[in-house]
Amino acid sequence: MTEAKQWTLRTFRAGDLGHIAGRQAALYAEEWGWGRAMEAMIYDIAGKFLRDFQPGKEGCWVAECEGRILGGVFLCAEDESTARLRLLYAEPEARGLGVGSALVRRCTEFARHAGYQGIVLMTHAALDSARKIYLAEGYRLIASEEQEDFGKLEVTEHWRLDL
Repeated sequence: MTEAKQWTLRTFRAGDLGHIAGRQAALYAEEWGWGRAMEAMIYDIAGKFLRDFQPGKEGCWVAECEGRILGGVFLCAEDESTARLRLLYAEPEARGLGVGSALVRRCTEFARHAGYQGIVLMTHAALDSARKIYLAEGYRLIASEEQEDFGKLEVTEHWRLDL
């Protein structure tokens, strides 16, 4: 994909959640060696979102170009005042084009409009590009710990954006 092609953001529709979950699981396995435990977690998150979806309080957005999904993100209700950003991903050919930043910004705009006071998220310290996006959006690191959830020791980070 070249930068000249225009991509757009849209809300999710039938079939998107399975596609997003499958691609994210495959990319994490290929790029980071995170296997079945990560894939199970991704599908649990997507399934819970679909089962318990709260219009006006939660959303899923997709970056798309010429019918091809380039990335996605979920915003889920954590509690009455806090949302949780989940499953941000961008296809390799879409990285560096602003897709991830636009998806995170869309979550921020939606959360403000929905009346949330903050957004939290969990990521891994190894995911430098995602961390840069979160920092640029105004998130701050609030906690980190070493965990071996996905087959190897990783630093898990918890971030928060006050709205």
